[in-house]
Amino acid sequence: MKKLMTMARQFRDDDNGAAMVEYSILVGIIAGAAILIIVGIGLWVNGRFTDLCADLQSSGLGSCGSGTGS
Repeated sequence: MKKLMTMARQFRDDDNGAAMVEYSILVGIIAGAAILIIVGIGLWVNGRFTDLCADLQSSGLGSCGSGTGS
């Protein structure tokens, strides 16, 4: 019985589980922020290329999307 009580006290006083949960939440927040930043940069770059393509087509110097892909 004394051993069980000792184990219960050790379990109660152990903070490793709480620290692991806190670090997991922190890693999740950082990963979410990184994904949002990458998506935002991708949308910005896509918009810049779309504007460039529209300007190129309106200038009469060339066209976009007419490549063969090779």
